[in-house]
This record gives sequence, C-alpha cells and structure tokens, in this order.
Amino acid sequence: MGDTWAQLPWPGPPHPAVLLVSLLLATGVMHADAGTSCPVLCTCHNQVVDCSSQRLFSVPPDLPMDTRNLSLAHNRISAVPPGYLTCYMELRVLDLRNNSLMELPPGLFLHAKRLAHLDLSYNNLSHVPADMFREAHGLVHIDLSHNPWLRRVHPQAFQGLVQLRDLDLSYGGLAFLSLEALEGLPGLVTLQIGGNPWVCGCTMEPLLKWLRNRIQRCTADSQLAECRGPPEVEGAPLFSLTEESFKACHLTLTLDDYLFIAFVGFVVSIASVVTNFLLGITANCCHRWSKASEEEEI
Repeated sequence: MGDTWAQLPWPGPPHPAVLLVSLLLATGVMHADAGTSCPVLCTCHNQVVDCSSQRLFSVPPDLPMDTRNLSLAHNRISAVPPGYLTCYMELRVLDLRNNSLMELPPGLFLHAKRLAHLDLSYNNLSHVPADMFREAHGLVHIDLSHNPWLRRVHPQAFQGLVQLRDLDLSYGGLAFLSLEALEGLPGLVTLQIGGNPWVCGCTMEPLLKWLRNRIQRCTADSQLAECRGPPEVEGAPLFSLTEESFKACHLTLTLDDYLFIAFVGFVVSIASVVTNFLLGITANCCHRWSKASEEEEI
C-alpha cells in the first residue's frame, strides 16, 4: 500500500483562487460564530435586520452585534425593555412605526450614539419626556407623526440634537408646543406640525413668531397646520396669524384706566346701595298699606 501512494504523482500546491475561497468561507463562519445569530422570524443581510410585519408582541431578544439597520415596523409591540440597545453600537436606523408603544424607557438611546434615523410614527405615545433622546446626538431624522394621544412635548425633549434636520410632529394631539423645544435645533430644515388641534392663544405667539422668521429656510406644512381654537380664529391657518392677531395679548392699563375703573366701581357701588335702599322703602310701604287695608275691612 505504501508503494502505491509513493507511485502517485504529487498534485502540486493548491491554486491561489481555491485558497482565497477557503479563507473567505472560514472568515464568514468565524464571523457568524462571533456574533449573535439572526432572530427567529427575522431576516438578516449586510447588517440589516428586518423583523417587520411578523405580528410580534415583543422585541426580539438577541440581534447580531453589528446591526446597523433594525426594522420592527408593522407589529404589535407595546414595550421596549430598558437597555435594549446597549450592545448595538453600530445602529444607525431604527424603525418602530405602526406598533402599540405608549412610552419608551428612560435612557433607551443612551448608547446609541450613531443612531441617525428614528421612526416612531403610528404608535400610542402620549408625551415626549425631557430625557427621551438623551445622548443620541447623532439623530438627523425623527418621525413622531400619527400618535393621536401625543399631548405634550417637554421643552427640553430635543435638547442637544444639534444635527437634527427633519422633525415630524404631525397628526397628533398637540394643542401647544413650547418655543424652547425647537429653538435649540440650529440644523432644523423640515418641520411637520399639521393635523394637530392647535389652540392659537397668547401662549402660542412666541412659537409662531419664531416659525415665521424661519419659514424661508425651514420647510413646514403650513397648509395643514390650522387653529382649533379660540373660536375667533378657528380654522385659520397657523401661519396666517400675524402680530396684529395677538394685539390683545399686549394690552396694558395706564393710570387713567385704573382711575376710570375705580370710579366706575364706586359709582356702581353707590347705585347698588341706593337701589337697595329704595327697594327697602318700597317694600316697607307696601307692607304698611296691606296691613291698613286689612284693618279697614275688619
């Protein structure tokens, strides 16, 4: 047997292409072993994890460590556990639209420093707290539209998001938005606020004045943003209101006004006293006349 093997010709060194393919396959296997495997019901390809439209009630527990694009859209997810994104340092895009989220845990984006695009539209969020986007300073696009229960945005909700360019707050339940929530966004280019029940009272004047000054370089859905109240401006486009519309908010009383009001109050008081006195006399006279009439009949 040994003589037989000795007589066989030596095949020579392996072809370089064969070595390259073998090396790539080995590298791929090692890389797959080093990270977490693709979650059940999801597809994973080129750092994109797609778990959309799978009727998920909770987020998948483990993702590949190098995930850059994560889609959890069109599911029934009602909560995201605290620290869920801690290990995914490469995450750039997170799509959570069309779920049942009512709130997000504090510090969810604490380690998502590279996150640029966040979609939270079509959920049931009721408020945007001050610490919601803390440390996510790389955010460029935030979509919070179509959250019908969204009633409040904290004045410091978007603090530190200097790279934010697109913000969508349309079709929610917002009646008021603080100027402080927006004036710290120097890079804002697109702002969508239409479809909300805005109450265009005196408290809205600072925000509207700020928006009018930025309308040239900040695209806004001015045609869709309308006032729901007060009654005198109901249905009016939000951006049609001018300084004249808020003139009553700046009325101040002079000394003459206060003296006139005091005089009118004094006159009304005297008139009230005189009226009561006359009514008392009249009632007393009627009582005496009635009593005298009864005595005459007897």
